[in-house]
Order: sequence, then C-alpha cells, then structure tokens
Amino acid sequence: MKRLFILINLILLLAVLMFLVSCNRAKDPKEISIGYVNWSEGIAMSYLTKAMLEEQGYKVTLKNADIAPIFTSVAAGKVDLFLDAWLPDTHVDYMKKYGDRLETIGIPFENARLGLAVPSYVTINTIEELNANKERFKGEIIGIDIGASLMNLTEDAVNDYGLQLKLMPSSGPTMTAFLQKSVEHNDWIVVTGWTPHWMFARYDLKFLDDDKGVYGDTEHIAAVATKGFSETHPFVAAFFKNFRFTNEQLSELMNIMEDYPLRELEGAKVWLKKHPEIVDLFLSSQTNNLTQLNRYETDRENSLPAVGTGNQ
Repeated sequence: MKRLFILINLILLLAVLMFLVSCNRAKDPKEISIGYVNWSEGIAMSYLTKAMLEEQGYKVTLKNADIAPIFTSVAAGKVDLFLDAWLPDTHVDYMKKYGDRLETIGIPFENARLGLAVPSYVTINTIEELNANKERFKGEIIGIDIGASLMNLTEDAVNDYGLQLKLMPSSGPTMTAFLQKSVEHNDWIVVTGWTPHWMFARYDLKFLDDDKGVYGDTEHIAAVATKGFSETHPFVAAFFKNFRFTNEQLSELMNIMEDYPLRELEGAKVWLKKHPEIVDLFLSSQTNNLTQLNRYETDRENSLPAVGTGNQ
C-alpha cells in the first residue's frame, strides 16, 4: 500500500513537472507559430517571415490548414499568427466571431482583389457575357478549395448573374495548372482569381467586370495575432508594422517561390538575397543582427505607409 501511495505521488509530480515545462515552452519569447492556407501570397509571406526571423534567433513553426481552423486556432492561442486575413469583407464573418480574441499587428498588402479572371486574349470583359460564350468555356468556372470565401462569393455570382456555367472546385495549384495549359493552347478559360497572385505576373490576365458588385471593392490583407501577442513578442510586433509589400515586390516573391516547390524556404531566401534592402525596411536597425549599420538611406514613411492597429 505504501509503495502504491509513493507511486501515485511520483506520477502526480511528473504530471505537474510536464505541465510546467509545457507552459514554459508556450511562453518562450523566441518561439512563434504561423498558420497559413495554401494561397500563394500567404505561403510567400509566411516563409519569408520564417527566413527573416530565424536569422534573428527565433524558432518559427509553420502550420498549414484551411481558413476556418486557422482563425479558430489563432483565437484560442494555439497558433500565434495568421498573415493572410482579407478585410474588411472577405473574412468579415471570422472577425465578427473571433475579433475580440485577436489583434491586428500589420497590413502587409493594400489593394487586394477577388473576382473571375480570364486570359487577356479572351474577347469578353464582363461577367454578364459568360453565358453567351459558355461553350467556349466548356461550361465551367475553374475554382479552388471548397469552403474558401472566394468560392462562396462565386456561388453567389453564379446565382445573382444566372450563370449557366458550373463552378468546379479544385485547389489553388490545380486551378493554375488548368490556366497554364489553356494559355499554352490559347484556349478560353475562366477561373476564380485574386491579386496578389503570381499568376498575374506570369500570365497576361484580366478580371471580368462585376457590375453587381458581388466580389466587393478592393481590400487589404491584415496580419492578425492572438490577443496580447504584441506584449509577449514586442520585437516581432514591431517587425510586422514594417512588413508591407508593393504589388511588384509580392508578385516577384510569389513568382520566384513557384520555382521552388516543396522548398519554399529556399525560394524565400533567394528573393531576400535579391533584395537585401528589405532587411532594413522590415527590421528595426537598432536590433537588426543582419546589418550592424543601416546601409540603405530609405525613408520608411515615404516608401511604406504607416500601419494602423485597428481593423480598417
């Protein structure tokens, strides 16, 4: 009986020690986690962040999932960051549900856009013209992942415009593979598109005019974090205030990373070597381990607009 009592106490002690260790790990200021969806801009920004912060001594873990579990995980504190929240419209439902448990720590990109896209050689310019040319499009709109906000909006577009084309769910990579094949053969194709995306840098594309406004106006992409993240990780929070891309920068980054399948971190580092000035733009010169001196006399306020802390 005495041995059993000692054994139980040892088990309880071990459980307490394991809990304390896990808590200490969770609070390690040099470890952060980033959730990302398989969208080109999110992959690019997440891996670039990993490359830059790991040079500063951080351990950065990337976690891939669909959009709903990512918002849930960030709100619950199981994942620290998500860099690809489209606001104020696309992900508004998630922000309404979880916004009180999140904080916006940066705006990586302005003028993001959703819609239906076609190659520029396609001779129609509006969504209304799709029905009259449905045979040339094989009666299909090539989509991405089921459940993506863009797919939900496209279902609305199909209904609102009375489209006689079927929305075909696939994935981002599958959609761009169909697009590439069609462009190579000069075939007509319509896809669910968005900018920023590398396909607009690689192919000559255009959005179809959306007279009914189903896809909304241009948006911004926000970096959102678990509430309290800025206090726990002030250096990383300061980093994301400077973490902002022009369309040319982000398009080039995504385009380069497309040439490094399953080696995304390597692709991010290749782009970073081409643009060493980004180190000074994104990282505070006072704490930047990569450049002891600010080698680029860049006016941050003129080149990259200041980021607010609230949801726009």
